[in-house]
Amino acid sequence: MKNFLLLILILFFIPFHTFSDETFLSLKKNKVNVRYGPSLESPIKYIYKKINLPIKQIDQKENWRRIIDSKNNSGWIHLSQLKKINSIITLEDKILFKDPSNFSKPLANIKKGRLLIIKRCDSEWCKIETENFKGWIKKNNVWGLIK
Repeated sequence: MKNFLLLILILFFIPFHTFSDETFLSLKKNKVNVRYGPSLESPIKYIYKKINLPIKQIDQKENWRRIIDSKNNSGWIHLSQLKKINSIITLEDKILFKDPSNFSKPLANIKKGRLLIIKRCDSEWCKIETENFKGWIKKNNVWGLIK
């Protein structure tokens, strides 16, 4: 009975999401190796060449993160090559607005697949910037945000 109570207490105080938590991250550098396994001895599977590219962490082992990208490519990246999420990819063409409202002035058409840097988000909108524009887009149909 004592062991049963201890087990109940442990399960109560450990959040379930720590066991299979999916987290979005971004690439820290312009060149990041993705490996077949979680070690430097594991062969390189492919190389990302896009800083701030959003990726989803699907597993972890020590200082390594197993990731998947928006095109379902997967592999292992060392934690030193990753940072907190700061970007998204559009899954459809979008309109960039001056303010977070459909009635605001449209600034640009954002094409599907475009990498956008997030400045901040609210419940429906994200303030983003690209090389040429700053403004707001709706959060729907983007890859890189937890819904």
